[in-house]
Amino acid sequence: MSASFVLLGLLAAGARHGYDLKHAYDRSLPRAKPLAFGQVYATLGRLERDGLVVQAAVDRDGGPDRTLYELTDKGQAALDAWLDAVEPPAPHTSNALLAKVVVALLTASHDRADAYLAAQRSAHVERLRELTRAKLDPEANPGDVIAADYLIAHLDADLRWLRTTITRVAELRREVQP
Repeated sequence: MSASFVLLGLLAAGARHGYDLKHAYDRSLPRAKPLAFGQVYATLGRLERDGLVVQAAVDRDGGPDRTLYELTDKGQAALDAWLDAVEPPAPHTSNALLAKVVVALLTASHDRADAYLAAQRSAHVERLRELTRAKLDPEANPGDVIAADYLIAHLDADLRWLRTTITRVAELRREVQP
């Protein structure tokens, strides 16, 4: 996910300070990787350099300067283009889960692959339960529920893959062992 476009999207609702953007990001994407304050300000600097945002005002109320940023027309056009662009399905996988299973099998360690797959399955099931509880929380906001649905779908896909892989590893073991 591009933090730049999320910040542009947040600024589309109106001018904000970097501090406010960071907190709005955290509220809007509660299950996303947290955005550090430093990353917010570095990203705002790049967006300003590229003409996508401008400094609307600087507050000096007895503390450090607080710069208010707003979206430019060029920034709105970039945001619109990003929102309209379809995300292509990933052409490759770069997942530690897959890599560990393959490496365990390459080292002819079917027992290690079995143990890893079982432990990973347990971790996925526990995370699935946590997300289901979070989703059913009466105080969960729509962003929490949507993010939980997304993560649950991915965990479900991983669990199906884990079941299939456990079966394949067992079949490989039978083929290799006389």
